[in-house]
Amino acid sequence: MITDPIADMLTRIRNGQQARFSQVDIPSSKIKVNIAKILKEEGFIKNLDIQPDNRQGVLRVYLRYDEEANPLINGIRRVSKPSCRIYVRAREIPPVLSGLGVSILSTSKGLMTDRQARRENVGGELLCSVW
Repeated sequence: MITDPIADMLTRIRNGQQARFSQVDIPSSKIKVNIAKILKEEGFIKNLDIQPDNRQGVLRVYLRYDEEANPLINGIRRVSKPSCRIYVRAREIPPVLSGLGVSILSTSKGLMTDRQARRENVGGELLCSVW
């Protein structure tokens, strides 16, 4: 049993890129699929695919590299943890590397990036940061 499924997803992506894998398989859930969709929209991953199985399904994330085979994700970090949740207001959302990275928030309007949350003036739980 996994205590923190989001941290497990981020760790699988981080380890897959360190090992230069083309794809990683992650047990699927709605929040993980939404996080992967945001990573795809922001250009950090190539694609995602949901493979059905007898249980919850498998989320397959296709990793993205530059021309010299360096991973596009330089860092990915879980901010809010099950033991210590971090909630922020729209005005208090911290920028990631002066705007070069992106934070993913869980808001009352669904998962969104820090830029979208500031634009819509909503706060929420700060899930992770990617740069």
